[in-house]
Amino acid sequence: MGIPGVGKTTLLARIVKILEEKQKDVCTISYGTLMLEVARKNGLRDRDELRKLPISKQQELQRKAAEEIAAHTQDIVIIDTHAFINSEEGYYSGLPEHVLRIINPTNFVSVSANPEEIYSRRMKDDSRVRDKITLPNIKKELDVQSGMVSAYAVITGSPVKYILNREGKADDAADKIIGAIGL
Repeated sequence: MGIPGVGKTTLLARIVKILEEKQKDVCTISYGTLMLEVARKNGLRDRDELRKLPISKQQELQRKAAEEIAAHTQDIVIIDTHAFINSEEGYYSGLPEHVLRIINPTNFVSVSANPEEIYSRRMKDDSRVRDKITLPNIKKELDVQSGMVSAYAVITGSPVKYILNREGKADDAADKIIGAIGL
C-alpha cells in the first residue's frame, strides 16, 4: 500500500512478473477498482467520487470488496490499496478492522518515496482528479499512512515491511518486497 505517487503500480507490475517467472500462482487486485465496480452497480460513475461518499456507504463497499477478495484461491493474492481515504470527515482507514477480519492478510508492505518525487509524479498524472498537491500535504499523508499500517499490523499480528521506492530503483524495491514476504 502507499499514497498516490509512490510507484505502487510500477512495483506491482515488476513483482508479478518476477513471481510468474518463479511459477507462482499470483493475482493482483486493486481494492479501489473493486470497490468502484460494486459502486457502479449503484450509479457511481467515477473512482474519485468514492472518497466523497458518506463513511457508512464506503464501509459497505469495503465489506463487499473484501468478501470478493477473500474468495480468491490463488496462492498469492496481492491487494493494491491505500492505507487511508482522505474523506470529507477526515482520514478514514482504507482497511478498517471489519475488512481486515474478512481478508485476513499475512503481510503488509508500506511503500513510500521522497516527498519531492511523489510531488513530481503526481504533477505528471493528469488521469485523476486530485486534491491540491503540496509538499506539506504529502508529508502529512506519509505520516498518516505509517500510523494506519502500524495499526493494521497490531490488529492482525502480521508483519510490515517499509519500502522506499526511489526514482529509478523500482527493481531494487521489488526485490526487497519479494524477499520480505519469503518468496
